[in-house]
This record gives sequence, structure tokens and C-alpha cells, in this order.
Amino acid sequence: MDRKRGAAAAGQAWQLYSETLQSDAPGFWERLRAVPRMLKAVLKGEYKGMSVGTLGLLALGLVYIVWPLDAIPELLPVVGLVDDAGVAIWLATVLLRASGDFVRWERGGRPRAVAGDIID
Repeated sequence: MDRKRGAAAAGQAWQLYSETLQSDAPGFWERLRAVPRMLKAVLKGEYKGMSVGTLGLLALGLVYIVWPLDAIPELLPVVGLVDDAGVAIWLATVLLRASGDFVRWERGGRPRAVAGDIID
């Protein structure tokens, strides 16, 4: 992972952390506990704030982290772990940001339609 991508990932993580500290925003632990509920709601088609495609990318990111074969092997002292760390930061940031949106959706009474949906 080059410097620009690393800085972007760190910036996104910091922005998410700052967002969790706001009084009206869901906190870190609330977001973390909401992840399983969110995944279940996405798979059931109840929550439209995250697509199944995004869920698939998150699953691929998790597989990349735990898979023994990497694009940059861990045999290289530092560089091999940096790419896994970058993917892990991306994965955590996307999940926690999406779970914050999910918690807000739950608090709002779980509307069935999302802006932009076509309603019959």
C-alpha cells in the first residue's frame, strides 16, 4: 500500500472515530453490536442502505486477510503485513460506517422505502 492510500485509510478511520464521538451519532460499541443485525437485514432484503455487492466485497476482504496466500507475502518483514492491515482498516471502516447508518435507520422506525427506490 503506497503512502497516499495509507493516508487516505487513516483519514477515513479518523473521520469515523470523530463521528462516533458526536452526541447524536451512534457510538463505537453500538455500531459494533449492530453489525450482525445489519448483515442479517441486508441478506433478508429489509435494509437497502447496503447492497449485497458491497457485502460480497467485504467478504472478499475478510478472505484476503485470513487467506495464507497474499499479493504481498508476509515473508517480507513489514510490507507483507501492511497490505493486510490496509485491508483490515478498510473493512472495519466500511462496516462501522454502514452500521452507524443502519442504527440511524433502526431509530427512525425502519422505513421500508429508501430515497431513490421505486415504489409500486
